[in-house]
Amino acid sequence: MPQRRSHVAPSAAQSELAAALADLRTDIDAPTEFSPEVLAEAETASAPAPDLDLRDVPFVTLDPVGSRDLDQAFHLEARGSGYQVRYAIADVPAFVEPGGAMDAEARRRGQTLYLADGAIPLHPRVLSEDRASLLAGQKRPALVWTFALDDAGIVSSHRVERALIRSREQLDYTSAQRMLDAGDPGPLALLPRIGAARLAQEQDRGGASLNLPDDEVVQRPDGRYDIERREPLPVEEWNAQLSLMTGMAAAERMLDAKVGVLRTMPAPDEQAFERFRLQTEALGRPWRQGRYGDYLRELDRSDPLTLPVLEAAASLFRGAGYVVFDGQVPTDIEQAAIAAPYAHATAPLRRLVDRWALAICLAVSNGAPAPSWARDSLSELPGLMQQSGQRASRLNADTVNRVEAALLHPLIGQPVEATVIELRGENRAAVQIADPAVTATAPVPPGTRPGETVRLRLTGTDIAAGTVEFAA
Repeated sequence: MPQRRSHVAPSAAQSELAAALADLRTDIDAPTEFSPEVLAEAETASAPAPDLDLRDVPFVTLDPVGSRDLDQAFHLEARGSGYQVRYAIADVPAFVEPGGAMDAEARRRGQTLYLADGAIPLHPRVLSEDRASLLAGQKRPALVWTFALDDAGIVSSHRVERALIRSREQLDYTSAQRMLDAGDPGPLALLPRIGAARLAQEQDRGGASLNLPDDEVVQRPDGRYDIERREPLPVEEWNAQLSLMTGMAAAERMLDAKVGVLRTMPAPDEQAFERFRLQTEALGRPWRQGRYGDYLRELDRSDPLTLPVLEAAASLFRGAGYVVFDGQVPTDIEQAAIAAPYAHATAPLRRLVDRWALAICLAVSNGAPAPSWARDSLSELPGLMQQSGQRASRLNADTVNRVEAALLHPLIGQPVEATVIELRGENRAAVQIADPAVTATAPVPPGTRPGETVRLRLTGTDIAAGTVEFAA
Protein backbone atom coordinates (compact mmCIF):
# COMPACT_ATOMS: atom_id res chain seq x y z
CA MET A 1 0.00 0.00 0.00
CA PRO A 2 1.31 3.53 -0.73
CA GLN A 3 2.39 5.57 2.24
CA ARG A 4 1.11 9.08 2.90
CA ARG A 5 3.73 11.42 4.27
CA SER A 6 2.82 14.43 6.35
CA HIS A 7 4.26 17.93 6.23
CA VAL A 8 7.45 18.69 8.09
CA ALA A 9 7.39 21.45 10.69
CA PRO A 10 9.67 24.48 10.23
CA SER A 11 13.03 24.63 11.99
CA ALA A 12 11.82 26.67 14.99
CA ALA A 13 9.06 24.19 15.74
CA GLN A 14 11.48 21.32 15.14
CA SER A 15 13.89 22.74 17.73
CA GLU A 16 11.08 22.98 20.25
CA LEU A 17 10.00 19.46 19.34
CA ALA A 18 13.51 18.05 19.78
CA ALA A 19 13.62 19.51 23.29
CA ALA A 20 10.14 18.15 24.09
CA LEU A 21 11.08 14.66 22.92
CA ALA A 22 14.35 14.78 24.87
CA ASP A 23 12.33 15.64 27.99
CA LEU A 24 10.32 12.43 27.51
CA ARG A 25 13.38 10.36 28.35
CA THR A 26 13.49 11.93 31.79
CA ASP A 27 9.73 12.25 32.27
CA ILE A 28 8.92 8.56 31.82
CA ASP A 29 9.22 6.30 34.84
CA ALA A 30 11.83 4.02 33.29
CA PRO A 31 15.58 3.45 33.59
CA THR A 32 17.38 4.70 30.49
CA GLU A 33 20.95 3.59 31.26
CA PHE A 34 22.43 0.25 32.29
CA SER A 35 24.59 -0.05 35.39
CA PRO A 36 28.24 -1.11 35.05
CA GLU A 37 27.32 -4.46 36.64
CA VAL A 38 24.66 -5.16 34.02
CA LEU A 39 26.92 -4.12 31.14
CA ALA A 40 29.77 -6.27 32.45
CA GLU A 41 27.49 -9.28 32.78
CA ALA A 42 26.19 -8.78 29.23
CA GLU A 43 29.74 -8.54 27.87
CA THR A 44 30.75 -11.86 29.39
CA ALA A 45 27.47 -13.77 28.99
CA SER A 46 27.78 -16.81 26.76
CA ALA A 47 25.43 -19.55 25.66
CA PRO A 48 26.52 -23.19 25.81
CA ALA A 49 26.95 -24.82 22.41
CA PRO A 50 23.77 -26.75 21.52
CA ASP A 51 24.03 -30.38 20.45
CA LEU A 52 21.87 -29.77 17.36
CA ASP A 53 23.58 -27.96 14.47
CA LEU A 54 21.21 -26.42 11.91
CA ARG A 55 23.66 -24.04 10.28
CA ASP A 56 23.07 -25.72 6.93
CA VAL A 57 19.39 -24.67 7.00
CA PRO A 58 19.01 -21.39 5.05
CA PHE A 59 17.08 -19.34 7.61
CA VAL A 60 16.16 -15.72 6.82
CA THR A 61 14.82 -12.86 8.95
CA LEU A 62 12.02 -10.42 8.07
CA ASP A 63 11.79 -7.16 10.01
CA PRO A 64 11.41 -3.39 9.55
CA VAL A 65 14.25 -1.67 7.71
CA GLY A 66 17.32 -1.14 9.86
CA SER A 67 16.33 -3.48 12.71
CA ARG A 68 19.17 -4.89 14.78
CA ASP A 69 17.29 -6.73 17.56
CA LEU A 70 16.28 -9.73 15.44
CA ASP A 71 14.23 -12.18 17.52
CA GLN A 72 13.02 -14.54 14.78
CA ALA A 73 14.26 -16.32 11.69
CA PHE A 74 12.40 -18.88 9.60
CA HIS A 75 12.77 -21.47 6.88
CA LEU A 76 9.84 -22.69 4.76
CA GLU A 77 9.82 -25.96 2.87
CA ALA A 78 7.26 -27.95 0.88
CA ARG A 79 6.79 -31.47 2.26
CA GLY A 80 4.54 -33.72 0.18
CA SER A 81 1.21 -31.94 -0.11
CA GLY A 82 1.96 -29.81 2.96
CA TYR A 83 4.75 -27.80 4.49
CA GLN A 84 7.48 -27.78 7.09
CA VAL A 85 8.08 -24.50 8.91
CA ARG A 86 11.14 -23.96 11.05
CA TYR A 87 10.81 -20.90 13.29
CA ALA A 88 13.93 -19.95 15.22
CA ILE A 89 13.79 -17.67 18.28
CA ALA A 90 16.80 -15.91 19.81
CA ASP A 91 17.94 -18.05 22.75
CA VAL A 92 17.81 -15.31 25.38
CA PRO A 93 17.29 -17.83 28.24
CA ALA A 94 20.77 -19.20 27.46
CA PHE A 95 22.39 -15.77 27.87
CA VAL A 96 20.55 -14.33 30.89
CA GLU A 97 21.54 -15.81 34.25
CA PRO A 98 18.48 -16.17 36.51
CA GLY A 99 18.94 -13.99 39.57
CA GLY A 100 21.82 -12.07 37.99
CA ALA A 101 22.17 -8.34 37.38
CA MET A 102 20.87 -8.53 33.83
CA ASP A 103 17.82 -10.55 34.91
CA ALA A 104 16.97 -8.04 37.65
CA GLU A 105 17.33 -5.09 35.27
CA ALA A 106 15.14 -6.76 32.63
CA ARG A 107 12.42 -7.25 35.24
CA ARG A 108 12.57 -3.52 36.01
CA ARG A 109 12.18 -2.62 32.33
CA GLY A 110 9.69 -5.23 31.13
CA GLN A 111 10.09 -4.45 27.44
CA THR A 112 12.03 -2.37 24.94
CA LEU A 113 10.66 1.17 24.69
CA TYR A 114 10.67 2.86 21.28
CA LEU A 115 11.15 6.62 21.05
CA ALA A 116 11.26 8.98 18.09
CA ASP A 117 15.05 9.24 18.37
CA GLY A 118 15.88 5.63 19.18
CA ALA A 119 15.00 2.97 21.72
CA ILE A 120 15.52 2.09 25.38
CA PRO A 121 16.32 -1.62 25.09
CA LEU A 122 15.26 -4.38 27.46
CA HIS A 123 18.78 -5.85 27.40
CA PRO A 124 22.16 -4.18 26.77
CA ARG A 125 22.76 -3.64 23.06
CA VAL A 126 25.82 -5.89 23.06
CA LEU A 127 23.32 -8.69 23.62
CA SER A 128 20.06 -7.52 22.03
CA GLU A 129 21.61 -6.07 18.87
CA ASP A 130 24.67 -8.26 18.56
CA ARG A 131 25.56 -11.53 20.29
CA ALA A 132 22.02 -12.85 20.85
CA SER A 133 20.44 -11.23 17.78
CA LEU A 134 19.87 -13.50 14.76
CA LEU A 135 21.94 -11.32 12.45
CA ALA A 136 22.64 -12.54 8.94
CA GLY A 137 25.86 -14.47 8.45
CA GLN A 138 26.42 -14.97 12.19
CA LYS A 139 26.48 -18.25 14.13
CA ARG A 140 23.80 -17.99 16.79
CA PRO A 141 22.13 -20.24 19.40
CA ALA A 142 18.37 -20.40 18.94
CA LEU A 143 15.26 -22.18 20.13
CA VAL A 144 13.92 -23.73 16.95
CA TRP A 145 10.27 -24.70 16.57
CA THR A 146 9.56 -27.19 13.79
CA PHE A 147 6.00 -27.45 12.49
CA ALA A 148 4.41 -29.96 10.13
CA LEU A 149 1.41 -28.48 8.29
CA ASP A 150 -0.99 -29.95 5.77
CA ASP A 151 -2.01 -28.10 2.62
CA ALA A 152 -4.81 -26.34 4.51
CA GLY A 153 -2.38 -24.94 7.10
CA ILE A 154 -3.45 -27.26 9.92
CA VAL A 155 -0.57 -28.13 12.28
CA SER A 156 -0.22 -31.88 12.74
CA SER A 157 2.88 -31.78 14.95
CA HIS A 158 5.40 -29.39 16.46
CA ARG A 159 8.55 -29.58 18.56
CA VAL A 160 11.06 -27.13 20.02
CA GLU A 161 14.80 -27.75 20.27
CA ARG A 162 17.91 -25.80 21.20
CA ALA A 163 20.09 -25.50 18.09
CA LEU A 164 22.87 -23.57 16.40
CA ILE A 165 21.73 -21.63 13.31
CA ARG A 166 23.07 -19.08 10.80
CA SER A 167 20.64 -16.75 9.05
CA ARG A 168 21.46 -16.22 5.40
CA GLU A 169 19.73 -12.89 4.74
CA GLN A 170 18.07 -9.99 6.57
CA LEU A 171 14.95 -8.98 4.64
CA ASP A 172 12.68 -6.00 5.23
CA TYR A 173 8.93 -5.79 4.64
CA THR A 174 8.93 -3.34 1.73
CA SER A 175 11.59 -5.07 -0.37
CA ALA A 176 10.14 -8.50 0.54
CA GLN A 177 6.69 -7.45 -0.71
CA ARG A 178 8.29 -6.15 -3.89
CA MET A 179 10.08 -9.48 -4.39
CA LEU A 180 6.89 -11.46 -3.92
CA ASP A 181 4.88 -9.18 -6.20
CA ALA A 182 7.53 -9.75 -8.88
CA GLY A 183 7.24 -13.53 -8.48
CA ASP A 184 10.75 -13.93 -7.08
CA PRO A 185 11.19 -17.63 -6.16
CA GLY A 186 13.44 -16.82 -3.23
CA PRO A 187 13.28 -17.85 0.45
CA LEU A 188 9.83 -16.27 0.82
CA ALA A 189 8.22 -18.05 -2.12
CA LEU A 190 6.04 -20.24 0.13
CA LEU A 191 5.13 -17.48 2.59
CA PRO A 192 2.01 -16.24 0.72
CA ARG A 193 0.61 -19.79 0.52
CA ILE A 194 1.36 -20.69 4.14
CA GLY A 195 0.28 -17.28 5.40
CA ALA A 196 -3.00 -17.42 3.48
CA ALA A 197 -3.66 -20.95 4.77
CA ARG A 198 -3.07 -19.85 8.35
CA LEU A 199 -5.33 -16.82 7.85
CA ALA A 200 -8.03 -19.21 6.62
CA GLN A 201 -7.53 -21.28 9.77
CA GLU A 202 -7.91 -18.12 11.84
CA GLN A 203 -11.18 -17.39 10.07
CA ASP A 204 -12.41 -20.95 10.66
CA ARG A 205 -11.62 -20.61 14.39
CA GLY A 206 -13.60 -17.39 14.56
CA GLY A 207 -10.55 -15.18 15.05
CA ALA A 208 -10.48 -11.48 14.24
CA SER A 209 -7.76 -9.03 13.24
CA LEU A 210 -8.10 -5.27 13.63
CA ASN A 211 -5.14 -4.21 11.44
CA LEU A 212 -5.50 -0.47 11.95
CA PRO A 213 -3.16 1.71 9.88
CA ASP A 214 0.13 2.44 11.64
CA ASP A 215 1.06 5.99 12.65
CA GLU A 216 4.83 5.89 12.93
CA VAL A 217 7.04 8.73 14.12
CA VAL A 218 10.18 8.78 11.99
CA GLN A 219 13.32 10.86 12.09
CA ARG A 220 14.57 12.02 8.71
CA PRO A 221 18.27 12.08 7.79
CA ASP A 222 18.34 15.85 8.38
CA GLY A 223 17.14 15.27 11.97
CA ARG A 224 13.59 16.52 11.47
CA TYR A 225 10.62 14.45 12.64
CA ASP A 226 7.62 13.31 10.66
CA ILE A 227 4.65 10.95 10.94
CA GLU A 228 4.06 8.24 8.38
CA ARG A 229 0.72 6.51 8.11
CA ARG A 230 0.54 3.24 6.26
CA GLU A 231 -1.54 0.14 5.88
CA PRO A 232 0.17 -3.16 6.85
CA LEU A 233 1.57 -4.95 3.82
CA PRO A 234 0.31 -8.46 3.00
CA VAL A 235 3.78 -9.87 3.74
CA GLU A 236 3.51 -8.50 7.29
CA GLU A 237 0.22 -10.30 7.86
CA TRP A 238 1.63 -13.58 6.50
CA ASN A 239 4.75 -13.21 8.64
CA ALA A 240 2.61 -12.46 11.71
CA GLN A 241 0.79 -15.75 11.17
CA LEU A 242 4.06 -17.66 11.70
CA SER A 243 4.52 -15.90 15.03
CA LEU A 244 0.90 -16.53 16.05
CA MET A 245 1.26 -20.21 15.17
CA THR A 246 4.34 -20.42 17.41
CA GLY A 247 2.58 -18.61 20.26
CA MET A 248 -0.34 -21.04 20.04
CA ALA A 249 2.07 -24.00 20.11
CA ALA A 250 3.82 -22.56 23.17
CA ALA A 251 0.47 -22.19 24.92
CA GLU A 252 -0.39 -25.79 24.10
CA ARG A 253 2.92 -27.04 25.55
CA MET A 254 2.47 -25.13 28.78
CA LEU A 255 -1.17 -26.12 29.18
CA ASP A 256 -0.25 -29.77 28.73
CA ALA A 257 2.39 -29.37 31.45
CA LYS A 258 0.00 -27.32 33.65
CA VAL A 259 2.60 -24.62 34.19
CA GLY A 260 3.25 -21.39 32.35
CA VAL A 261 1.99 -17.97 31.33
CA LEU A 262 -0.65 -17.15 28.71
CA ARG A 263 -1.64 -13.97 26.93
CA THR A 264 -5.42 -13.75 27.27
CA MET A 265 -8.21 -11.45 26.17
CA PRO A 266 -11.91 -11.83 27.04
CA ALA A 267 -14.53 -12.06 24.33
CA PRO A 268 -16.60 -8.88 23.89
CA ASP A 269 -19.90 -8.95 25.75
CA GLU A 270 -23.29 -8.36 24.14
CA GLN A 271 -23.30 -4.72 25.21
CA ALA A 272 -20.03 -4.09 23.35
CA PHE A 273 -21.34 -5.93 20.28
CA GLU A 274 -24.59 -3.95 20.30
CA ARG A 275 -22.73 -0.65 20.62
CA PHE A 276 -20.51 -1.61 17.68
CA ARG A 277 -23.55 -2.61 15.59
CA LEU A 278 -25.11 0.79 16.19
CA GLN A 279 -21.85 2.52 15.24
CA THR A 280 -21.59 0.58 11.96
CA GLU A 281 -25.19 1.45 11.13
CA ALA A 282 -24.53 5.13 11.82
CA LEU A 283 -21.57 4.94 9.45
CA GLY A 284 -23.66 3.35 6.72
CA ARG A 285 -21.63 0.13 6.82
CA PRO A 286 -23.92 -2.02 8.99
CA TRP A 287 -22.82 -5.27 10.59
CA ARG A 288 -26.04 -7.15 11.18
CA GLN A 289 -25.10 -10.83 11.26
CA GLY A 290 -22.19 -13.26 11.15
CA ARG A 291 -18.93 -13.10 13.08
CA TYR A 292 -17.33 -9.73 13.65
CA GLY A 293 -13.97 -11.07 12.46
CA ASP A 294 -15.47 -11.95 9.06
CA TYR A 295 -17.07 -8.51 8.86
CA LEU A 296 -13.75 -6.75 9.57
CA ARG A 297 -11.92 -8.90 7.03
CA GLU A 298 -14.36 -7.95 4.28
CA LEU A 299 -14.09 -4.18 4.76
CA ASP A 300 -12.88 -2.26 1.70
CA ARG A 301 -9.59 -0.60 2.65
CA SER A 302 -10.08 2.05 -0.04
CA ASP A 303 -13.40 3.11 1.51
CA PRO A 304 -12.94 6.35 3.53
CA LEU A 305 -15.44 5.03 6.08
CA THR A 306 -13.37 1.93 6.83
CA LEU A 307 -11.06 3.81 9.22
CA PRO A 308 -13.96 5.04 11.41
CA VAL A 309 -15.34 1.48 11.44
CA LEU A 310 -11.98 0.07 12.55
CA GLU A 311 -11.62 2.75 15.21
CA ALA A 312 -15.06 1.78 16.52
CA ALA A 313 -14.08 -1.90 16.44
CA ALA A 314 -11.12 -1.20 18.73
CA SER A 315 -13.55 -1.37 21.65
CA LEU A 316 -13.98 -5.09 20.90
CA PHE A 317 -10.25 -5.75 21.43
CA ARG A 318 -9.87 -4.68 25.05
CA GLY A 319 -8.93 -6.38 28.29
CA ALA A 320 -5.79 -8.21 27.17
CA GLY A 321 -3.57 -9.42 30.01
CA TYR A 322 -1.48 -12.29 31.31
CA VAL A 323 -2.55 -15.27 33.36
CA VAL A 324 -0.05 -17.56 35.12
CA PHE A 325 -0.62 -21.07 36.42
CA ASP A 326 1.29 -23.88 38.10
CA GLY A 327 -0.43 -27.19 38.80
CA GLN A 328 -3.93 -26.22 37.77
CA VAL A 329 -5.09 -24.88 34.39
CA PRO A 330 -7.08 -21.62 34.76
CA THR A 331 -10.67 -21.33 33.58
CA ASP A 332 -10.25 -18.49 31.10
CA ILE A 333 -7.35 -19.41 28.82
CA GLU A 334 -8.34 -18.02 25.42
CA GLN A 335 -7.16 -14.96 23.55
CA ALA A 336 -10.50 -14.01 22.00
CA ALA A 337 -9.15 -12.24 18.91
CA ILE A 338 -7.01 -15.28 18.07
CA ALA A 339 -9.82 -17.62 19.18
CA ALA A 340 -7.35 -20.00 20.84
CA PRO A 341 -5.00 -20.19 23.81
CA TYR A 342 -1.91 -18.14 23.03
CA ALA A 343 1.40 -17.16 24.63
CA HIS A 344 3.96 -14.47 23.99
CA ALA A 345 6.99 -16.54 23.08
CA THR A 346 8.60 -15.08 19.95
CA ALA A 347 10.23 -11.78 21.04
CA PRO A 348 12.51 -12.45 24.05
CA LEU A 349 15.02 -9.77 23.07
CA ARG A 350 12.30 -7.11 23.38
CA ARG A 351 9.74 -8.50 25.85
CA LEU A 352 10.40 -9.96 29.30
CA VAL A 353 7.60 -12.55 29.53
CA ASP A 354 8.78 -14.47 26.43
CA ARG A 355 11.89 -15.70 28.26
CA TRP A 356 9.71 -17.52 30.80
CA ALA A 357 7.48 -19.09 28.14
CA LEU A 358 10.46 -20.30 26.10
CA ALA A 359 12.36 -21.72 29.08
CA ILE A 360 9.28 -23.62 30.26
CA CYS A 361 8.44 -24.93 26.77
CA LEU A 362 11.99 -26.16 26.19
CA ALA A 363 12.14 -27.95 29.55
CA VAL A 364 8.78 -29.71 29.29
CA SER A 365 9.49 -30.67 25.67
CA ASN A 366 12.60 -32.47 26.92
CA GLY A 367 10.61 -34.28 29.60
CA ALA A 368 12.05 -32.14 32.39
CA PRO A 369 10.18 -30.04 34.96
CA ALA A 370 9.85 -26.32 34.36
CA PRO A 371 12.92 -24.44 35.66
CA SER A 372 12.58 -23.55 39.32
CA TRP A 373 13.56 -19.92 38.70
CA ALA A 374 10.68 -19.59 36.23
CA ARG A 375 8.13 -21.26 38.51
CA ASP A 376 9.18 -19.25 41.54
CA SER A 377 8.72 -15.92 39.73
CA LEU A 378 5.63 -16.65 37.62
CA SER A 379 3.37 -14.65 39.91
CA GLU A 380 5.44 -11.50 39.31
CA LEU A 381 5.00 -11.49 35.54
CA PRO A 382 1.48 -10.05 35.09
CA GLY A 383 2.29 -7.04 37.25
CA LEU A 384 5.67 -6.43 35.62
CA MET A 385 4.20 -6.63 32.12
CA GLN A 386 1.20 -4.47 32.97
CA GLN A 387 3.49 -1.79 34.37
CA SER A 388 5.78 -1.81 31.34
CA GLY A 389 2.82 -1.91 28.95
CA GLN A 390 1.30 1.19 30.52
CA ARG A 391 4.68 2.92 30.33
CA ALA A 392 5.06 2.04 26.63
CA SER A 393 1.53 3.18 25.77
CA ARG A 394 2.00 6.48 27.58
CA LEU A 395 5.36 7.05 25.91
CA ASN A 396 3.99 6.31 22.45
CA ALA A 397 0.99 8.61 22.94
CA ASP A 398 3.12 11.44 24.32
CA THR A 399 5.59 11.12 21.43
CA VAL A 400 2.90 11.15 18.75
CA ASN A 401 1.07 14.07 20.39
CA ARG A 402 4.21 16.22 20.45
CA VAL A 403 5.11 15.45 16.84
CA GLU A 404 1.54 16.11 15.69
CA ALA A 405 1.54 19.49 17.44
CA ALA A 406 4.78 20.43 15.67
CA LEU A 407 3.47 19.33 12.27
CA LEU A 408 0.26 21.34 12.71
CA HIS A 409 2.05 24.44 14.01
CA PRO A 410 2.45 26.09 10.55
CA LEU A 411 -1.33 25.84 10.02
CA ILE A 412 -2.37 28.02 12.98
CA GLY A 413 -5.20 30.29 11.87
CA GLN A 414 -5.86 28.30 8.72
CA PRO A 415 -8.89 26.16 7.83
CA VAL A 416 -8.39 22.39 7.97
CA GLU A 417 -10.65 19.61 6.67
CA ALA A 418 -11.01 16.46 8.78
CA THR A 419 -13.03 13.25 8.83
CA VAL A 420 -15.01 12.47 11.97
CA ILE A 421 -13.94 9.10 13.39
CA GLU A 422 -15.82 8.90 16.66
CA LEU A 423 -18.09 11.16 18.71
CA ARG A 424 -16.71 12.01 22.15
CA GLY A 425 -19.27 13.77 24.26
CA GLU A 426 -21.51 16.65 23.29
CA ASN A 427 -20.39 18.34 20.08
CA ARG A 428 -16.83 16.95 20.26
CA ALA A 429 -15.27 14.19 18.21
CA ALA A 430 -12.08 12.37 17.32
CA VAL A 431 -11.17 13.56 13.84
CA GLN A 432 -8.63 12.46 11.24
CA ILE A 433 -6.74 15.05 9.21
CA ALA A 434 -5.34 13.60 5.99
CA ASP A 435 -2.36 15.89 5.43
CA PRO A 436 -0.57 16.16 7.76
CA ALA A 437 -1.66 12.72 9.02
CA VAL A 438 -2.90 13.74 12.46
CA THR A 439 -5.64 12.43 14.73
CA ALA A 440 -7.08 14.94 17.19
CA THR A 441 -10.11 15.83 19.29
CA ALA A 442 -12.04 18.85 18.07
CA PRO A 443 -15.42 20.60 18.40
CA VAL A 444 -17.95 19.68 15.72
CA PRO A 445 -21.37 21.11 14.79
CA PRO A 446 -24.46 19.61 16.47
CA GLY A 447 -25.78 16.60 14.59
CA THR A 448 -22.41 15.63 13.11
CA ARG A 449 -22.06 11.90 12.50
CA PRO A 450 -19.00 9.62 12.17
CA GLY A 451 -17.71 9.49 8.61
CA GLU A 452 -18.66 13.08 7.79
CA THR A 453 -16.14 15.73 6.76
CA VAL A 454 -15.94 18.85 8.91
CA ARG A 455 -14.14 22.13 8.41
CA LEU A 456 -12.06 23.28 11.38
CA ARG A 457 -9.75 26.17 12.17
CA LEU A 458 -6.52 25.51 14.07
CA THR A 459 -6.31 28.08 16.86
CA GLY A 460 -3.17 26.99 18.69
CA THR A 461 -0.56 24.35 19.46
CA ASP A 462 1.60 23.55 22.49
CA ILE A 463 4.46 21.36 21.33
CA ALA A 464 5.93 20.83 24.80
CA ALA A 465 2.58 19.59 26.12
CA GLY A 466 1.59 17.83 22.89
CA THR A 467 -1.78 19.58 22.62
CA VAL A 468 -3.65 21.30 19.79
CA GLU A 469 -6.77 23.45 19.81
CA PHE A 470 -9.40 23.77 17.08
CA ALA A 471 -12.51 25.84 16.55
CA ALA A 472 -15.42 24.60 14.46
